[in-house]
Amino acid sequence: MKTFMPTYKSYDELAEIQLKGLQWTVNHAYNGSEVYRAKLDRAGVKPEDIKSLDDLRRLPFTTAKELAEGYPFPLLCVPMSDVVRIHASSGTTGKRKVLCYTQKDIDDWVHFFARCYEMADLTSEDRVQICVGYGVWTAGAGFQLGCERFGAMAVPAGPGNLEMQMEFLVDFRSTVMCCTASMGLLLAEEVQKRGLGDKLALKKMIYGSERSSDSMRARIKDGLGLTDMYDIPGMTELYGPGTGLECRAHDGMHYWADYYILEIVDPETLEPVPEGQVGEMVVTTLKKEAVPLIRYRTRDLTAIKPGPCACGRLIPRHDRILGRSDDMFIFRAVNVYPGQIDSVLSGLQGIGSEYQVVLERGADGKDSMLVRVERAAGGDPASDAQIQATVTEALKRKLLVTPAVEIADYASLPRSERKTRRVFDNRD
Repeated sequence: MKTFMPTYKSYDELAEIQLKGLQWTVNHAYNGSEVYRAKLDRAGVKPEDIKSLDDLRRLPFTTAKELAEGYPFPLLCVPMSDVVRIHASSGTTGKRKVLCYTQKDIDDWVHFFARCYEMADLTSEDRVQICVGYGVWTAGAGFQLGCERFGAMAVPAGPGNLEMQMEFLVDFRSTVMCCTASMGLLLAEEVQKRGLGDKLALKKMIYGSERSSDSMRARIKDGLGLTDMYDIPGMTELYGPGTGLECRAHDGMHYWADYYILEIVDPETLEPVPEGQVGEMVVTTLKKEAVPLIRYRTRDLTAIKPGPCACGRLIPRHDRILGRSDDMFIFRAVNVYPGQIDSVLSGLQGIGSEYQVVLERGADGKDSMLVRVERAAGGDPASDAQIQATVTEALKRKLLVTPAVEIADYASLPRSERKTRRVFDNRD
């Protein structure tokens, strides 16, 4: 089969590709967008000033607020006649973030999405059931077009509708499932409930769109009898899903550094953090025509993975998305990230993968935090008191505050066909 992987042979060659792309992007944005031109002028940077990759730090940051303020077609750098498609994601101010695409943008996206299927070791014999959102969302179009470009068979099932998903898995003999982790858990539990395990040909899952714990992934893998699972990153602003993929070594996610530059910065100071340290992901596109991104603050938290990957590929890696800088909540003067809770619960025995965090403020003005955790499938309720104590102590050590802990029956917490909400902050 045709390969879609990058063709550069060294990191020096990659750096040359990135510098050329950075110079093109800054020039294209400066000459194509009044907003970008004003931003660069205020920063005192002209396109001809970009001489090396070190000059990236001279460029101003771009934020989601600027996308919202530019609605409906923010930061557009080409004539509207060159725009062949739009996609949108939810916004924080009531307006969606709308992104425009030229035909070249679509072609580039489909090409590097096909890399994801190649990295997951699919073949033209695979049947890929795609149960993510279609329409204005990037997910459905990205997964399907990438699958077709790669050469496997796409089954565009769309999200939800468990009855149809079960029917397709059995009748079409789908070998790969593409979905959110929450949908994967729903499918795994439904397959077990119906006793369909021996009727499936399913072997792999490509999942993303939300943070997921190790215990949740293990539950999905065991419940569906998978041989492997691959985490996939992506956001509408940066084309959509498919901007990288976890490989079979499962040591971080390879990202397509010939299409965008990735920086990791401290969310407060905006200064670079050392390699391997967690910070906010900032991206700069190298080839994007309609809406190029210059140092776009994604709010996603991750870290650069140092050193070569065991898979042998010369493609840089970042860690899994550990959460978002704006997901943080403050409890009794302590900054808490949901990813910290994920990490703690994933390492404990006797509990399931699902949990809820409920924050309340009492009449006396004091805050309380309840962590509600499911008992493991088949677990003995008689052990709840011990499990509760173990969870409480583990969270206290990690978070430096002591939440209340409640053990719930297995499968009693809500499941979702899209993303599962786990933090409920009911404080005023």
